[in-house]
Amino acid sequence: MNLANDDKILLQVAELLIDGFKETVSWNTLDSALEEVRQSFGENRISRVAMDENENVLGWIGGIEEYDGNVWELHPLVVRRDCRKKGIGRSLVEDFEKQVKIRNGTTIRLGTDDENNRTSVGGIDLYPNVIDHLLEIKNLREHPFEFYQKLGFVITGIVPDANGFGKPDIFMAKRVL
Repeated sequence: MNLANDDKILLQVAELLIDGFKETVSWNTLDSALEEVRQSFGENRISRVAMDENENVLGWIGGIEEYDGNVWELHPLVVRRDCRKKGIGRSLVEDFEKQVKIRNGTTIRLGTDDENNRTSVGGIDLYPNVIDHLLEIKNLREHPFEFYQKLGFVITGIVPDANGFGKPDIFMAKRVL
């Protein structure tokens, strides 16, 4: 099935993206979400959709080739709220890893923003001891960095104030050789 041309599926994925990121500023209109989804089916991209037997979208993962294909950015991952904690996100990430390996990629990276103080590095001034704060990171309210850690990703860095004061982007990566 060619999902890139299935308007029903694309709309479901776009709506899922809006709902999944409604606490952020990422995609807050249907047009911006549809554009992101459509771009995900382009060249040098990976786009995988989890669906049930009735073709209802349960989750979606996308990826962008970087560094001549050695690195792939996982961007984004979203699972329908009523389907979370049932293994769909894990399955999507595992499938994404396989897709990266097929393309001879060696590393997957991602950024996981804290725009709403869900970690101990959100809502504070990280300077001048940025690394000290990062070494002591705590998950305060179900931030996804721990989900990624369970899948073998490690924190590789942080951009303080990436999304405004006290709203950092936490970088993570995983080798997939």
